Amino acid sequence: MLLLVIAATMTSCTGERMLMRTGERILFLGDSITELGVKPNGYVALVQEQLSTQYPELGIEIIGAGISGNKVTDLLQRLGNDVIERKPTIVFIYIGINDVWHWALPNHKGTTKEEFEGVLREIVARIRYSGAEVVLCTPSVIGEKFDRTNPQDPMVEEYCAISRKIAFDRRIRLCDLRKAFIAYLTENNKENREKNILTTDGVHLNDAGNRLVADEMLRFLGER
Repeated sequence: MLLLVIAATMTSCTGERMLMRTGERILFLGDSITELGVKPNGYVALVQEQLSTQYPELGIEIIGAGISGNKVTDLLQRLGNDVIERKPTIVFIYIGINDVWHWALPNHKGTTKEEFEGVLREIVARIRYSGAEVVLCTPSVIGEKFDRTNPQDPMVEEYCAISRKIAFDRRIRLCDLRKAFIAYLTENNKENREKNILTTDGVHLNDAGNRLVADEMLRFLGER
């Protein structure tokens, strides 16, 4: 049984729990964080392990659909093949890091706030139209300094605000990973380090980061 990293009373994830059904197909859509999440001790693998233990009779299928370097526009381009055609019943969308981070990388380009919002709204609408439920996650961190002095913190917060607004407008569940990460780092990063608390490099998750993300997502998936 996974240990809760954040107390159950926190409101980092909002929306009623989903009751698991026979044949549930849960898909995780995202970038390299999700691509790595299917590996042992990755957050997708941890969710699968927990649900297989908790609901062995339901035959729940877990699908990882993460590709390194993806931004929100990339998700839209592969939405048909990688999501809709696989007929998931629940889709977690965990995107936004590269949309911000790439503005600071040589020979890369991020996503404008306007495009990020417009494309993310379309992705949510198309997934819901297919019949799947959506859980929208906020981007987590680009740098782990808890005092909000990471260079791209202000922009990350702006993109998180967009995701929160879409979840509110569309009345879908919100998994506020940003809020959960900041709460954890405030408590556990007293030295204000840039990395190696929840990530290996300020972005990609280490074991503790994967456990935190898995626990936050498991809040939605039936009673613990």
